[in-house]
Amino acid sequence: MSVRRLLRPLGLLLLSTICFLAAQGTGIPLFFHLCYLLLALLLLAGLWAWLNTHGLEVQRETLTHRAYVGEHARERLTVLNTWPVPKLWVEVRDESDMPLHTNGFVTSLGGNGKARWVARTPCVVRGKFTLGPTNIISGDPFGIFRFERPMGGHNDIVVYPRMVDLGNFSLPSAELAGGQEVRLRTFNVTPNVATIRDYAPGDSFNRIHWRSTARTGQLMVKEFELDPTADIYLVLDMHERAVVTAEASPTTRPTRSGEWWAAISGQHQISTSESTEEYMVMAAASLARHLLAQNKVVGMVAWGQHHELIPAERESRQLFKMLEALAVLRAYGTKSLAELLVAEGARFSRNTTLVVITSSLDERWTVALQQLTYRGVQAVVLFIDPQSFGGWRESTPILNRLTELRVPTYRMAQSQTLTDALREPIALPATTRR
Repeated sequence: MSVRRLLRPLGLLLLSTICFLAAQGTGIPLFFHLCYLLLALLLLAGLWAWLNTHGLEVQRETLTHRAYVGEHARERLTVLNTWPVPKLWVEVRDESDMPLHTNGFVTSLGGNGKARWVARTPCVVRGKFTLGPTNIISGDPFGIFRFERPMGGHNDIVVYPRMVDLGNFSLPSAELAGGQEVRLRTFNVTPNVATIRDYAPGDSFNRIHWRSTARTGQLMVKEFELDPTADIYLVLDMHERAVVTAEASPTTRPTRSGEWWAAISGQHQISTSESTEEYMVMAAASLARHLLAQNKVVGMVAWGQHHELIPAERESRQLFKMLEALAVLRAYGTKSLAELLVAEGARFSRNTTLVVITSSLDERWTVALQQLTYRGVQAVVLFIDPQSFGGWRESTPILNRLTELRVPTYRMAQSQTLTDALREPIALPATTRR
């Protein structure tokens, strides 16, 4: 109990003491009666408040364990009174760290009664948050005592970054060496079926094409070819010095959660940080979903608060692995984009296409990228222009440098939709081969 909450019971106790001393000094019965009445009131109020906070159980049901920025997370709290003694008023306070999460509710409970409350919280910030624990607060009808009792139990919720539909966007690297078709037969089962032929002894049963078998009346098997698609790696620049955050303006007004309102999806406004970091994460998530939907082999490399590496794969759960990483990834990295490209250079080969997402104006990373292109690695750059977010340095030199390197570059400015930014590169190379 805090000092402020102790003032009222201490005040009554002091008043009863004064009445007792007055009764001893004067012998007037009225002071004795007042002293006993105040002490009885203290005892009754304390017992009442204690009973109100005991005999209670709180059940938490998290209805949404995964959500996206712009959606609503739902949870249900049920308060059970396991005693036959009614509770006049009970405040249930939820100590969740999720922004804009409702603090709780106040209810009254009859004997062996229960109350339910469903909270719908808008997901305005990506990350991993804790729902709970819960505190039970109650007191007596006279307002003398106010007890607080912590109740255990909490659940986690992960808010994924928002993703936007990229329409018919395709990487220019589809025409490069890493993306050319390789018409080579293989004995392994791949997603690419070349043709069908008659069954031969020794063929595996999982190669049988049952529709053709039913149509022809004889066993037919599938023949596969090597995957014609290059490995695509999303390289996300999470260096702390490369991030620029926009200042508040009439179109980006602050909310009570300290975030900003932006319309960068082209569909509706949601609350999100107006910074190059959030734009990069949103772009990486959208590109990952778009490329995986095209049956591409996609991976991700980043260096934020830790080194994040997701090997390139095509499996269905690949997108969720990337979203789990992007949800908590922050621009706390001490390694620059140039250092990241050099450190991971051995991983990239002639069959690799890099999609570099950055807002860095440090030209050293273009040198590292140039060394990779000399080895046959293909590259595409999505440049989040920090100058549009209030940065004081010009973006023209870095864009000109990328043009000289003949690297397809897309530029995205603040409040611009990702679909518009990816509509056409700012500088298309004259040839895609060296």
